[in-house]
Amino acid sequence: MTSWRPEWMLVDGAFRKGYALDADAEGRIAYVGPESGSAVEDVRRLPGNAMLPGLVDVHSHSFQRALRGKAESRYRSGPNFWSWRDTMYRCALALTPEEIYDVARMAFLEMALAGITTAGEFHYLHRTQQGKRYEAPNLLAEQVIRAAQSVGIRIVLLNCAYARAGFQLPPDPGQVRFLNPDPEEFIVNSDALRKKITTMSTASFGLAPHSLRAVPREYLVQVADWSRAAALPLHMHVSEQPAEVAACRAEYGCTPFELLDGLGILHENFTAIHAIHLQPGEIERMGRAAVTVGACPTTERNLGDGILPADQLLASGVSIALGTDSHSQTDGFENARELETNLRLSKLERAVLDGCHDQPMSALLLDCATRSGAHSLHVEAGALEAGKFADFLTIDLQDAAIAGAQPEDLLNAIVLGASPRAIADVVVHGEPVVTARRHARAPEIIEAFSRVQHRLSASL
Repeated sequence: MTSWRPEWMLVDGAFRKGYALDADAEGRIAYVGPESGSAVEDVRRLPGNAMLPGLVDVHSHSFQRALRGKAESRYRSGPNFWSWRDTMYRCALALTPEEIYDVARMAFLEMALAGITTAGEFHYLHRTQQGKRYEAPNLLAEQVIRAAQSVGIRIVLLNCAYARAGFQLPPDPGQVRFLNPDPEEFIVNSDALRKKITTMSTASFGLAPHSLRAVPREYLVQVADWSRAAALPLHMHVSEQPAEVAACRAEYGCTPFELLDGLGILHENFTAIHAIHLQPGEIERMGRAAVTVGACPTTERNLGDGILPADQLLASGVSIALGTDSHSQTDGFENARELETNLRLSKLERAVLDGCHDQPMSALLLDCATRSGAHSLHVEAGALEAGKFADFLTIDLQDAAIAGAQPEDLLNAIVLGASPRAIADVVVHGEPVVTARRHARAPEIIEAFSRVQHRLSASL
């Protein structure tokens, strides 16, 4: 048993002094409370630090970390999401299996340094660069899991079904590594991967039909039925772009959430990624079904996707979790604050989310970055509570962004002002991953990633 004793600990919505968190040998929290109630010999004091639950990121495409800085020219990568996507396809086609591992390690390293202790990896690279099956069909998924384990981050591998380029569209050669048009084959491969993952202490499994444009209705129903029978998290891109809404109307004669509701797919285990371009009546459907929205504000800003109506969703009973998505920026606190600050820009008001829920704004935003994500991914984390996984971060109280903040203002200062630079320590499953802002494997991870980037520079 190890007892962690920061200067301040966030417990029940308030920072408390003189508290201890005891982690057992199984990687779970055994005790949270006053130090006087903890009788553990292995005591690790963290003076000048405040402890918070580790951040949970529900939507990552780790291979896209290789794209950062390479798709920001209007003249090279075009003016919108769809032209950016072509650049992303070239990146996906260029990477070897070992390079996918190297890039994923870089993505997860940066996430760990940013206080993200769990990554929901929406994984859709399945085939060779020529679109052939690997002899081991889950090879690339296992490379990504191995990368997460190398870094020390918890991973939920969301295996992605991708069957077509879109309604009445010809095959797109840029998608050949994604495609698995046979739902039975996809489910067999997914089940084998799920069984292998169950033996891993810091990995778990979920399913991810890519989108309504990429998975036709009959295929989607098969995957959703299997997901429900196995009580798995089910994630799906929905309504990221107006063109997706138009394509759904053209194929099915209804809006995306009308279709999903009619198929019985909207339920508490379903997470709709993005869900920006919502149509009349859809928010009410989502609220009745108690779905989660996986918002990715830093990527949505980068891609010009639009602004999530977070206030309306929360007021209707929809939970909001947060994701990094394309890794254009890796900052969990920035993702959280953008839920609020984007609304400030669009509504010309301040503190929009303050009062739209039963929590103060900063506590609500932190819950989106922790508890809601843990619920979405079926991970027993997201809070400093006995029985949960011992996944947490500490904030350096002397960091320039928050220095001088008093206990009553500290959460506001962190959520609305801190950057990854303020994160001192990160612990996952009771094991230190980042200590005093350093990760032991950072030099080798960065060196390997830099070699990949050098090779890719000519092709992207």
